[in-house]
Amino acid sequence: MRSKTIILSFLAVLLVACSETKYVPEGDYLLDKVKVKSDDKAIGVDVKELRQLIRQRGNSRWFAAAKLPLATYSLSGRDTTRWLNRTLRSMGEAPQLYDSTSTVLSAQDLQLQLQNLGYLRATVDVRNTLKGKKVTTTYLLHPRQPYFIDRINYDIRDSAVAALLNVADSTRRGLRPGMMFNADNLDNERKRLTDYLTNRGYYRFNKDFISYKADSVAGSNLVRLTLVLHPYRRGEQLNLPHQVFTMGRVNYRSGNEGGTPIPLRRKVLRNNTFLTEGALYAARDLQRTYNRFGRLGAVRYTNITFRERQEEPVLDYDIQLSTNKPSTLSFQPEGTNTAGDLGAAASLTYQNRNIFHGSEALSVVLRGAFEAIKGLEGYNNTNFVEYSLETRLNFPRFIAPFLHSSFRRRVNATSEVSLLYDLQDRPEFQRRVFSVGWHYKWNDQRHHDRYQLDLLDLNYISMPWISETFQREYLDDTNSRNSILRYNYENLFIMKLGFGYTYNNGLYAIKANVETAGNLLDLASKVFRFHQDADGQSTFLDIAYAQYVRGMFDYTRNFRFDYNNELVFHMNFGIAYPYGNSHILPFEKRFFSGGANSVRGWSVRSLGPGKFVGTDGRIDFINQTGDMKLDVNLEYRAHLFWKFGGALFVDAGNIWTLRNYEEQPGGQFRLSDFWQQLAASYGLGLRLNFDYFIVRFDMGMKAVNPAYTTRREHYPLLHPRLSRDFAFHFAVGLPF
Repeated sequence: MRSKTIILSFLAVLLVACSETKYVPEGDYLLDKVKVKSDDKAIGVDVKELRQLIRQRGNSRWFAAAKLPLATYSLSGRDTTRWLNRTLRSMGEAPQLYDSTSTVLSAQDLQLQLQNLGYLRATVDVRNTLKGKKVTTTYLLHPRQPYFIDRINYDIRDSAVAALLNVADSTRRGLRPGMMFNADNLDNERKRLTDYLTNRGYYRFNKDFISYKADSVAGSNLVRLTLVLHPYRRGEQLNLPHQVFTMGRVNYRSGNEGGTPIPLRRKVLRNNTFLTEGALYAARDLQRTYNRFGRLGAVRYTNITFRERQEEPVLDYDIQLSTNKPSTLSFQPEGTNTAGDLGAAASLTYQNRNIFHGSEALSVVLRGAFEAIKGLEGYNNTNFVEYSLETRLNFPRFIAPFLHSSFRRRVNATSEVSLLYDLQDRPEFQRRVFSVGWHYKWNDQRHHDRYQLDLLDLNYISMPWISETFQREYLDDTNSRNSILRYNYENLFIMKLGFGYTYNNGLYAIKANVETAGNLLDLASKVFRFHQDADGQSTFLDIAYAQYVRGMFDYTRNFRFDYNNELVFHMNFGIAYPYGNSHILPFEKRFFSGGANSVRGWSVRSLGPGKFVGTDGRIDFINQTGDMKLDVNLEYRAHLFWKFGGALFVDAGNIWTLRNYEEQPGGQFRLSDFWQQLAASYGLGLRLNFDYFIVRFDMGMKAVNPAYTTRREHYPLLHPRLSRDFAFHFAVGLPF
């Protein structure tokens, strides 16, 4: 049987290999592989970066291995009038035929780039290796020794600019002796000087006024450099001084159809304009003005034009604004599936982008949902109904006292107040949630950092009705271990303060947040001696309040190999601790594991804590939660064809409790053996990338299961069983 499988696999590989050249014309060759190598690896040339210059890259490979898109194309017949053949060709990829012209141009591009990097004597050889109707092209780089700057001279032919730049001060130079003589260093200095001058009134200046003279030092790899800053020229007039411009009057003009007035207050227009009358022209302030108006939800388009006064170097300017329609009304239906229970939901959203004529955004969302619940016995009703009303008011600025005006203008900030009322009627209980929040979000325009402060977040959770069956079987049964369950079906008041931080530079991303609840109320209870309930908890307005601290840290790192292959590493850690007035975390603040964004070999909320084994599927969604979470993910992503992408992944992680709860045996975190309770899974996924959103299908298999009763269950990787170890996930958006 095993030998038969090997033979069939060999024949399948041979069939695919033969089909690759099916549509390669006689006399042409299929470009099979493209390699870029350096003959001197010690010099440190980034070969991976140089690969991007190759004009012909061969057919794409799934996960850098199999050319399945080409194989799909080759499965088509030659009769293009047939639907099947056209479909296979559109799904696949035509053979990439070797082009000698593109090869020559690629070699020239590589040589030019090496010279721009400072390897002035670099050369590139091309070697083609033929195998049947396939060719492998190798670009062999000979970079040789790089060149360095020996000495820098400045020839600035404008006395005012020379005095401003003060090139005699070496600490203010962008070029220094010993730096590599390459195009990036030279161009960066041109850009630095141009930015410096255009931010100090030199409106007409650009980097074309800066050039270089370079002389090599005989018998060495050193270059003597002269930077030349040329005077201004206008038509046939040469050697003119560069002129400094100041800002003049500003006019705000409407770009709306019919010339309808701009529906923004005058103060709002001024606060978002950084070009100040009487100040020197600054390109930086021009860009900040564009950015600020671009952030306003009421503004659709911004255009700024300048007019030079004839009698003096002053710039008057017009800011033309086109605005969006202030109000919109939208309706969105949706289908729901919660653990196999089907339902439907719909939301009606009203939005006003300019309610107070300062680009304040008001949104009101009314949502209703219905779900038919299966498998419940002993209840009068088996349907779930939910209604919610959510209101948000967003201000595109800080609404707070004691903030300096320069700070307000430097950062992009929003202030938001939110209100939510949610009504849930289930067969087992009725639940009401009322929330009030005041939040700040801001970021500095010059950095990748973002911040969020939840200054006030109040949540009142009420349980006005619990069915007799649910009360008797779960909450009042003294024989069952249900303290966590009972705590989460009581009235509760949460008053929290939180802070969040995000950093993202495209290569790696960091997210961190911390929140704490109940401390102010606990201080007030000690001062004013709040009433205590039967469990010894202090109450506020006759409702016990939660007290805890909770933190999360998330790290993601991208390793891009080429234009359609990348490896993504992700780590997530969270921990929360109830104290003071609480012995158990509120359900909404507890951690869970498993699901589309966690360890994908398990369905959502089905893993942990620790080695806990669920025994009652009706309440395990409560018991399989914890106070601490660790997730580690590694995912290889590849573009397949058209809108399709693929992924191979390995996940590991679990959740734990910090306290020892009887209803969660084996769930407490212990430093000595927690690593033995890490679950692991593996699998593959399919992505549909529609630019605005990504639809994701992930298929995961358990590899190591910490909740086991037999050795086979402990290591599903060695003893897989599809019905027990497989999990399918459908989601929108990437997992991390």
